[in-house]
Amino acid sequence: MASAVLNLNLRCNLTLRASCSSQERNHGMPTMKDNIVISDSQLSGNHKHPPLVNALKASAEQKVASFHFPGHNRGRAAPSSLTRLIGVQPFLHDLPELPELDNLFAPEGPILDAQKQAAKLFGAKETWFLVGGTTCGIQASILATCSPGDTIIIPRNAHISAFSAMVLSGVVPKYIIPEYDFEWDIACGITPSQVENAINESNTEGRKASAVLITSPTYHGICSNLEQISQICHSHNIPIIVDEAHGAHLGFHPHLPPSALSQRVDLSVQSTHKVLCSLTQSSMLHMSGNIINRERICQCLQTLQTTSPSYLLLASLDAARAQISENPETVFNKPVEIAMEARSLIEKIPGIRIFDSSTFGLDPLRITVGMWDLGISGFEADDILYEDYGVVSELTGTRSITFAINLGTRRDDVLRLVSGLRHLSQTHSFSGRLNNERFNDMVIKSCVGTDSGMQLSPREAFFACKTKVSFNESVGKICGELVCPYPPGIPLLIPGEVITEEALSYLVNVKNNGGFVSGAADSSLSTIIVCS
Repeated sequence: MASAVLNLNLRCNLTLRASCSSQERNHGMPTMKDNIVISDSQLSGNHKHPPLVNALKASAEQKVASFHFPGHNRGRAAPSSLTRLIGVQPFLHDLPELPELDNLFAPEGPILDAQKQAAKLFGAKETWFLVGGTTCGIQASILATCSPGDTIIIPRNAHISAFSAMVLSGVVPKYIIPEYDFEWDIACGITPSQVENAINESNTEGRKASAVLITSPTYHGICSNLEQISQICHSHNIPIIVDEAHGAHLGFHPHLPPSALSQRVDLSVQSTHKVLCSLTQSSMLHMSGNIINRERICQCLQTLQTTSPSYLLLASLDAARAQISENPETVFNKPVEIAMEARSLIEKIPGIRIFDSSTFGLDPLRITVGMWDLGISGFEADDILYEDYGVVSELTGTRSITFAINLGTRRDDVLRLVSGLRHLSQTHSFSGRLNNERFNDMVIKSCVGTDSGMQLSPREAFFACKTKVSFNESVGKICGELVCPYPPGIPLLIPGEVITEEALSYLVNVKNNGGFVSGAADSSLSTIIVCS
C-alpha cells in the first residue's frame, strides 16, 4: 500500500500544466502523456513559440527527480567556472532524448514539426536538422549519392568536409579548377560550361559521374549560376549537391542572390549558424526533387550524427527559422541597407579597393577590401584593425580582408570599420605596392590547385603506408595528409596528389604573412607526411 501511494505521489508531482480535459478523460488521474506539455494544437504550428523551443522549455520546467544523463543534472552540478560566465540556464536546458523531446533519427513530434516548418520556409521537399555542422551534411550528401569507385565532379577548392567524405565513401574525384581572380588572390565560382565539359570528359573516360558538388556562395560570397548548372546535371540524370554553408539567408531580400533550392538543386546544405542566428555547429540539409533516395539520406545521417544530439543546438535551429518566418520579406532590409552604406563609405577611401564580380553573382553582405595598393597584406591590415580599432574580420587573405554583415550588425560597427580603414589609408599611403614576387601568379594559382596528377584516390591515400620527409624533400612525392591554409579551410595539399613547388611556396607565403596552416601533423611545416 505504501509503495502504491508513493508511486501515485510521484506521478502527480511529475504532472506539469496537464489540461483539465485530459485529466477528466482519465477520471482525474494524471498519465505520462500529461507530463508532456506540448498539446496537439501546439504541434500543429498554431502557437506563439517554435515547436522544439516549446518542448525544450516545458521539459526543463518539470519538477522531477532526474536519474538520467547528462551528469550536471539539469544544472545542479554545473561547473561553477562556466556558470559564472554563461549562467545556469544553458545547463538547465541541456537535456537528453527524453520522450517529450522527440528523436532526431525517427522524429514524430516537435522535431518533425520543426523540420517541416523549416522545409516550408526554405522551399524544400524535406529538411533535416544537423548538429554536426554543414560538414556532416556534405558528408551525408556524398555518401547518399555515391558508392565506392564512383566519380564525383567537384571544385578543386571545395571545403575540407568534401574531401573527408571522399575518404569515407571511396568515391573518386574529378576536379574542376574554379575561375580565379589573380589580382585579388581569390577563387571565384564554377561556370555551367565547366560542369558540362567535366561531365562529357567523365563519360568519355567511362566514368559517368554519380553526383556534382558546387560551392555557392563561396566564403567571399561569390555565387555560381546554379539554375543552368542544375539543368545540365539533370539532363544527364546526375544529382547536384550544393555546399551553401554561407547562403542560408539567400533569397530573403530582392538584393540578395537566389537560393540554391530556388534554382532546382537536389541537395543544399546550409550553415544556419553563419548569417542566420542559430548556435554554432547547427546546420540544415534540404532536399528537393525526386532524384535522391530520402531513406539513404536518413541512413547516412544516422551513421554520421551523434546519438546524443544537443537539444540546445536543435532548438536554436527551430528558433532561427521562426525568427526569419516572422518577416521573411523584410528581415534583411536593415543588413542590406547597412552593407550598401558601408560599401559607399569604403569606396571613397584612397588606396582601398572593394571586390566586385561581373561574371558571377555576389552576396552584398560580404564586403571584401583589397589592401595591396597600401603595400600591406591582408594579414597585416587585419592585425592593425583588431589591435587599434577592435574590428574583428571574418576572413583574412594575402591581399584582402572579408567582413560579414549580418542581422546583428549596427551602423556604429560600420563607422568603426570605416575609421580603421581610413587610418590604414593615411598611414600607409605611398608606401608602395606589394612586391609582385610575394604574390606571383604561379604561387597564387597553387592556392586552388592545378591538375598536378592524382596518383591515389583520397581513400587509398588515407589508408596507405606513410612516412615523414623534410619540407623541401617532399616535392614530387605523393602527399599523405591534407594541408589547409586557414581560413577558410580550403585544402592546398590533398592526400593522393603530387606535391608541387608552387604549393610549398604558397604555404611559406601564407605563414610569412601572418596566416597559419591546419591539418598538417607538423604545424611548423618542417616535415610533411607522404605516401611511401
